[in-house]
Amino acid sequence: MKQRIYFNEVVTRDGFQMEPEFVPTDTKVELINELSQCGYAKIEVTSFTSAKAIPMLRDAEEVMGRIERAPNVEYTVLVPNLRGAERAMDVKPDEFNLVMSTSETHNLSNLRMPRENSFSALREVIQKFGALVPINVSLSACFGCPMEGDVAQAEVLRWSQRFADLGVRGLTICDTTGMAQPSQVAAMCEVLQKQFPSLQLTLHFHNTRGMGLANVLAAVQTGIHRFDGSLGGLGGCPYAPGASGNICSEDAIHMLDAMGYDTGINLERLLPIARHLPEVVGHAVPGQVAKSGRTSDLHPAPAYVHELKKEFS
Repeated sequence: MKQRIYFNEVVTRDGFQMEPEFVPTDTKVELINELSQCGYAKIEVTSFTSAKAIPMLRDAEEVMGRIERAPNVEYTVLVPNLRGAERAMDVKPDEFNLVMSTSETHNLSNLRMPRENSFSALREVIQKFGALVPINVSLSACFGCPMEGDVAQAEVLRWSQRFADLGVRGLTICDTTGMAQPSQVAAMCEVLQKQFPSLQLTLHFHNTRGMGLANVLAAVQTGIHRFDGSLGGLGGCPYAPGASGNICSEDAIHMLDAMGYDTGINLERLLPIARHLPEVVGHAVPGQVAKSGRTSDLHPAPAYVHELKKEFS
């Protein structure tokens, strides 16, 4: 039996939030509806942060209210604090995704507060809404911080344990700035699965230094079976200007499908959506398979090859 791998598509949240030009609400809704028919386990639709902080996602309520929800797909939203969670509850998400960093400097830079303050704010959300909606916590910079350097595995485990003790359903371990390498990933994944066997563990990689798919494979080989990905590889990192963003969903899915894993994704249906993405955002995107086609997509031989075959037969 093939090992099942589950994908969470984050393009309309993590991907779009880096884009300078506003993507119209109608376009977001249409894209999510199309992605909902491709076999994803989860789609991170949007973020309930302030419109001032992330103008791209100022239409969070409208997008969540208008999408056509498909069975067997979970629609998750990022909430930064209690106020965001209260807003999000009105649109009935299937999951809250809460975020903080394992690096003090990264947390101060990204969230403008110490980690303990972030933890206290997120604990409030968990205590108020944890019995009403499943909660996932995404821990940023787990494989390194571009300002501090290495982040100790023990530090990642410490913060993971604190959230596990609060009763969250899942943890996402994030390589926020693309600093992870495969042996490091494998070691982290083995320890996480041993320490948190009942938690839904997801890995979130960026392809900043070209190691994204190698890191996915390293995680899969330890038994991890949930991953975030972004259509077209859309996204980015403010600390690595010009670098690729999240791992490209269709590239990762194509790789795992080719290796015999069951991703549950209809790649034939997904690729045309990926090919349309540059038109949506107004620029080229990093994804490769949408450009080159699948390895099973063959091409006719040049006419002269047939003549050569006759000549040498």
